[in-house]
Amino acid sequence: MQSKKDNFQLYFVAIVPDEPLRSEITQLKEWMHKEFGSKAALRSPPHITLHMPFKWKPDKEKALVDSLTLLGEQLHPFEVKLSNYSCFEPRVIYVDVVESEGLYKAKEEVMELSRKIWKLQVPRDMRGFHPHITIGFRDLKKPMFYKAWEQIKDKPFEASFDANALTLLKHNGKNWDEFQKFPLIK
Repeated sequence: MQSKKDNFQLYFVAIVPDEPLRSEITQLKEWMHKEFGSKAALRSPPHITLHMPFKWKPDKEKALVDSLTLLGEQLHPFEVKLSNYSCFEPRVIYVDVVESEGLYKAKEEVMELSRKIWKLQVPRDMRGFHPHITIGFRDLKKPMFYKAWEQIKDKPFEASFDANALTLLKHNGKNWDEFQKFPLIK
């Protein structure tokens, strides 16, 4: 017998960099796994989260797809700059993202969409938004965090990419898959 909980899947909305940057960041995630035992970041493609994971019924995916398609048509592509590394001590290490108007606009619009159209309960407060691309997290043990942070904190990392699509990711029970991209075409 299937429970009500089984009728839902997990989704989230993000900006995902294109190649070759995507592979370069994936190599950092692989280094964190090999050297420090953190593999959780490898369960998703490199990304900047715009909407945290939420539960949704798969038979209502069309509502997500239609609304994100329309939103993509209303947003301009924008540049995303990455600069060095930072952390949320003592579990998360990430590539830092330079704050930008385009990124905050995309985040704000996705959150507005989730409140008004998807009817999800989400906080209005944007102060908690700290854009980043995680390379090591959750399963990074405290002693390993400090070893990894010591090795990476002063290393330079500079890159940029054009954010030209929103991406809806869907959890497959083990990992996050890119379910669909929504071009930014305004």
